[in-house]
Amino acid sequence: MRDYLIGFFLSVVLTAIPFWLVMNDVIADKGTTAVIIMVFAAVQVVVHMIYFLHMNGKAEGGWTLMAMLFTILLVVIVLVGSMWVMYHLNTNMMPVHQMPSFG
Repeated sequence: MRDYLIGFFLSVVLTAIPFWLVMNDVIADKGTTAVIIMVFAAVQVVVHMIYFLHMNGKAEGGWTLMAMLFTILLVVIVLVGSMWVMYHLNTNMMPVHQMPSFG
Protein backbone atom coordinates (compact mmCIF):
# COMPACT_ATOMS: atom_id res chain seq x y z
CA MET A 1 0.00 0.00 0.00
CA ARG A 2 2.91 2.33 0.79
CA ASP A 3 4.34 2.04 -2.74
CA TYR A 4 0.96 2.79 -4.28
CA LEU A 5 0.55 5.93 -2.17
CA ILE A 6 4.05 7.14 -3.05
CA GLY A 7 3.39 6.47 -6.73
CA PHE A 8 0.05 8.26 -6.57
CA PHE A 9 1.57 11.29 -4.84
CA LEU A 10 4.42 11.48 -7.35
CA SER A 11 1.96 11.14 -10.25
CA VAL A 12 -0.19 13.97 -8.93
CA VAL A 13 2.85 16.22 -8.46
CA LEU A 14 4.24 15.33 -11.89
CA THR A 15 0.87 16.25 -13.41
CA ALA A 16 0.19 19.39 -11.35
CA ILE A 17 3.52 21.11 -12.06
CA PRO A 18 3.22 21.09 -15.89
CA PHE A 19 -0.45 22.09 -15.57
CA TRP A 20 0.57 25.04 -13.41
CA LEU A 21 3.34 25.99 -15.85
CA VAL A 22 0.91 26.15 -18.75
CA MET A 23 -2.09 27.71 -17.00
CA ASN A 24 -0.07 30.52 -15.38
CA ASP A 25 2.17 31.08 -18.42
CA VAL A 26 5.25 30.88 -16.18
CA ILE A 27 7.76 30.41 -19.01
CA ALA A 28 7.40 32.81 -21.94
CA ASP A 29 9.12 30.55 -24.48
CA LYS A 30 6.66 27.90 -25.71
CA GLY A 31 9.43 25.57 -26.88
CA THR A 32 11.02 25.49 -23.45
CA THR A 33 7.63 24.85 -21.89
CA ALA A 34 7.04 21.93 -24.29
CA VAL A 35 10.42 20.39 -23.44
CA ILE A 36 9.76 20.71 -19.71
CA ILE A 37 6.34 19.09 -20.09
CA MET A 38 7.86 16.22 -22.06
CA VAL A 39 10.50 15.68 -19.37
CA PHE A 40 7.79 15.54 -16.72
CA ALA A 41 5.83 13.08 -18.87
CA ALA A 42 8.86 10.82 -19.29
CA VAL A 43 9.56 10.88 -15.55
CA GLN A 44 5.90 10.06 -14.90
CA VAL A 45 6.12 7.00 -17.19
CA VAL A 46 9.10 5.76 -15.15
CA VAL A 47 7.24 6.43 -11.87
CA HIS A 48 4.27 4.40 -13.11
CA MET A 49 6.52 1.55 -14.17
CA ILE A 50 8.32 1.43 -10.83
CA TYR A 51 5.47 2.02 -8.37
CA PHE A 52 2.47 0.52 -10.15
CA LEU A 53 4.00 -2.15 -12.42
CA HIS A 54 6.71 -3.06 -9.86
CA MET A 55 9.50 -3.15 -12.43
CA ASN A 56 12.94 -3.33 -10.87
CA GLY A 57 16.22 -5.17 -11.34
CA LYS A 58 15.43 -7.86 -8.77
CA ALA A 59 12.13 -9.27 -10.04
CA GLU A 60 12.02 -12.11 -12.58
CA GLY A 61 15.77 -12.39 -13.01
CA GLY A 62 16.20 -8.87 -14.35
CA TRP A 63 13.74 -9.19 -17.25
CA THR A 64 11.58 -6.41 -15.87
CA LEU A 65 14.64 -4.15 -15.88
CA MET A 66 15.14 -4.97 -19.57
CA ALA A 67 11.47 -4.18 -20.22
CA MET A 68 11.85 -0.86 -18.40
CA LEU A 69 14.95 0.06 -20.39
CA PHE A 70 13.17 -0.85 -23.61
CA THR A 71 10.18 1.27 -22.60
CA ILE A 72 12.43 4.22 -21.77
CA LEU A 73 14.11 3.85 -25.16
CA LEU A 74 10.73 3.81 -26.91
CA VAL A 75 9.54 6.85 -24.96
CA VAL A 76 12.69 8.77 -25.92
CA ILE A 77 12.24 7.82 -29.58
CA VAL A 78 8.58 8.87 -29.53
CA LEU A 79 9.26 12.17 -27.75
CA VAL A 80 12.22 13.15 -29.93
CA GLY A 81 10.41 12.04 -33.08
CA SER A 82 7.29 13.98 -32.13
CA MET A 83 9.27 17.14 -31.48
CA TRP A 84 11.15 16.68 -34.77
CA VAL A 85 7.93 16.23 -36.75
CA MET A 86 6.20 19.19 -35.06
CA TYR A 87 9.22 21.44 -35.62
CA HIS A 88 9.41 20.59 -39.30
CA LEU A 89 5.66 20.89 -39.79
CA ASN A 90 5.82 24.35 -38.25
CA THR A 91 8.74 25.52 -40.39
CA ASN A 92 7.60 23.91 -43.65
CA MET A 93 3.95 24.97 -43.67
CA MET A 94 2.85 27.21 -46.52
CA PRO A 95 2.48 30.83 -45.38
CA VAL A 96 -1.07 32.13 -45.27
CA HIS A 97 -0.51 34.90 -47.83
CA GLN A 98 0.63 32.36 -50.47
CA MET A 99 -2.39 30.07 -50.15
CA PRO A 100 -4.58 29.93 -53.26
CA SER A 101 -8.08 31.34 -52.94
CA PHE A 102 -10.96 29.15 -54.06
CA GLY A 103 -13.82 31.53 -54.34
